[in-house]
Amino acid sequence: MFQNVMIFSTGIILFLFGMLKLSKTVQQNFTNIRIREYFSLSVKKPVYGIVTGIISTILFQSSSATTALTVGLVSAGLISFYHSLGIILGSDIGTALTVQLVVWKVTDISPLLIIIGSAVWLGGRGKWRSAGEAVFFFGFMFFGLLLVSQATGPLKASPAFVSFCQELRNPFLGVFIGFILTAIIQSSAIPIATLAILAQHSLVTIDGSLPIILGSNLGTSATALFAGIVANIDGKRCAVSHFLFKFFGVVFFMAILPFFIRFLEGITQDIPQQIAYAHFFFNLALAIVFSPFLGPFSRFIERVMPGKGESISMWPEFLDERLLLQTETALNCARKELQREIMLAQKMFTKAIGLIRDFRERNRNDINYIELVVDNLQREIGNYLYKISRGPVSPEMFKRLFLFSSMVDDIERMADHAVNISELSERKHRREIVFSEAAMEDLKVIEDLVTRNIEDAVAMIDRDDREIISWIIQREQKINLEVKEARERHLERYCKELCHAEAGPIFVEMLMNLERISDHCENIAEYFQDMEDT
Repeated sequence: MFQNVMIFSTGIILFLFGMLKLSKTVQQNFTNIRIREYFSLSVKKPVYGIVTGIISTILFQSSSATTALTVGLVSAGLISFYHSLGIILGSDIGTALTVQLVVWKVTDISPLLIIIGSAVWLGGRGKWRSAGEAVFFFGFMFFGLLLVSQATGPLKASPAFVSFCQELRNPFLGVFIGFILTAIIQSSAIPIATLAILAQHSLVTIDGSLPIILGSNLGTSATALFAGIVANIDGKRCAVSHFLFKFFGVVFFMAILPFFIRFLEGITQDIPQQIAYAHFFFNLALAIVFSPFLGPFSRFIERVMPGKGESISMWPEFLDERLLLQTETALNCARKELQREIMLAQKMFTKAIGLIRDFRERNRNDINYIELVVDNLQREIGNYLYKISRGPVSPEMFKRLFLFSSMVDDIERMADHAVNISELSERKHRREIVFSEAAMEDLKVIEDLVTRNIEDAVAMIDRDDREIISWIIQREQKINLEVKEARERHLERYCKELCHAEAGPIFVEMLMNLERISDHCENIAEYFQDMEDT
């Protein structure tokens, strides 16, 4: 009995580990451009948002990962609260595939998936290597469930385990158990897939399983609620909406529980298949019922939870391809988009330096999400400028094209350095490292100078001003001197043991990133100086 329980527990742990690693692997390969193209579906129609949620969950093998990502995107302003609702409704439909694969006994071929995945992962390159890694962890998930299945059979001989399964007939106890288990492990697939395995060994019935399925679906909202804690008002609305969808669904299906059971029994007499269908139809019903009312529902939530959210379009707002042949007008469009790109980089910088003194997970996440927009604008503006160059362009205009193209990359690099500062701030926070007062004063002086350079770079893109150009160049020289002196003072403090050893590398790297941001501001100033000289 003890050995079977240990194998059962190990299988659950392996499944959870495989799911987390698979989700992480897919997200790492989910490039900025793919995210842009993928989530563009969700802003067209609610049904497209539902499809986006389904596919996301199938890819991540976790509705919790999908909802957490959605809350983050909403909090950063990349997706509106209204458009996030469709993704949330679709996310849990995707988890039904995992349970269905258990019913189809994909667990039996999980060792083969592990072998194939590991061979491609270790021997492949590029995309093949990433695909092999994903297949390996996918097989790892179901290998964990194979262990669960093998450990479950002998448990039929345990009166205590059989008695426990029979006690699950209390529907309210079942809902509670499903909710708690899912909230703790943050995955509804584990308890529901385990139910399907128990049903394959005739240890549970649909009567006892259905309340646990409902409770597990309610438990998935816990992940979104946790993510909403560090989100802005729209992120919090998104998390609460997810909970309300599930809560009203559970209340309704508990009220019609006998009818729902008879409906499932009318489709099939196979209990594992009934469990898979129950999970699927519950989430499908929520999507069908709520999707026509997402507009009124979102307005209701906004009234109940007042506050103004922020919206940042992931896509260009000023690039008009109909104007490509009108070179001067098209370049002005590109210039407006450049200003938008640098204002986003400025916002990232402001949040990043704020993290040095007061680290907040929400702002750290916002920086990462805004970087998606900056990276996307770099690509879109670059493509737009290339298309302009294919038309009739004078030598003067061609030089402006070249300088704008260089400027796009400088702005994107500024955003990258802001991300670096946020990562250094996170490392400082996690390790509980404290900078000395002298170090903080040095940082403050340099931060103020860099902030003014960024402000002037933003103003310069808006309007040509030779005086601003000279200010940026003069300030850059001062920043270089301040950084050099700050490093020397840090070395002196270090030798006198006035600062913590771990603080040194982080402090110096922050100085370097601040200096690099100012360098890119100087590059932009010199581009405009070159344009004025032509």
